[in-house]
Amino acid sequence: MTNTLHRYSEHYAFEKPSNPAPVKDDFIVFAMASRGINDDDLVAKYRTFLRLALKHNPVNIGDATKGGILRPRQDLNPTAHWTRDQRPKPEEVVAGIEGHTTVAAVFDNYEDMKAFIHDVQSANLGISVNISAPIAEADRCCRDTEITRHSVEYSLGFCGRVDKLPDATVLELSTMCGHGMLSAQFVKKMIDWVKENRRTPAEVSRTMARFCSCGVFNVSRAERILDEARTKNR
Repeated sequence: MTNTLHRYSEHYAFEKPSNPAPVKDDFIVFAMASRGINDDDLVAKYRTFLRLALKHNPVNIGDATKGGILRPRQDLNPTAHWTRDQRPKPEEVVAGIEGHTTVAAVFDNYEDMKAFIHDVQSANLGISVNISAPIAEADRCCRDTEITRHSVEYSLGFCGRVDKLPDATVLELSTMCGHGMLSAQFVKKMIDWVKENRRTPAEVSRTMARFCSCGVFNVSRAERILDEARTKNR
């Protein structure tokens, strides 16, 4: 089970728009070892996994115990919130791995993800690898890299009183944090600020990424969604 399984997209909504666009900019690759089974030299294996990812332009990498390339800090006060250093720090993620965790890399296009999977296959790290993506694209990647898929998990979407859910744009952004650290009201506020030209999509996407505790928030996809929200329902 992966916490990225329920990333919402209008393409997969029950009430689809007339011509929904397929998801083409959200691919997550996880690595995870089992305690006492394949966890020898685990820190070295995880660091190798992430360094291989960095060769293929990931938009985020993460350590589930510490976060991604954009993280919160405890030495700043609220006045520094929008003036702080917004540069990603991937080497901080790699160096900070200490033991059992889950590591992940996020890509905004299929080709980069496929190239990374090919490198991971060649490295033969001996740990479990999970591709979290639209099923057709995950299956395509396995065929292209000549990997025999072990298993597959599906998300059946949102059921029940879906009229009580936030709107689609809020869901697309908030569900990119699978641990629920991005509240719907906070996301709505950030969307409003973009629409009001108080903040840019880039500023808001990087701010939201800091709340994701395992580093799988897709800042590139978030920026696109926020940019589209500028003119939607104004």
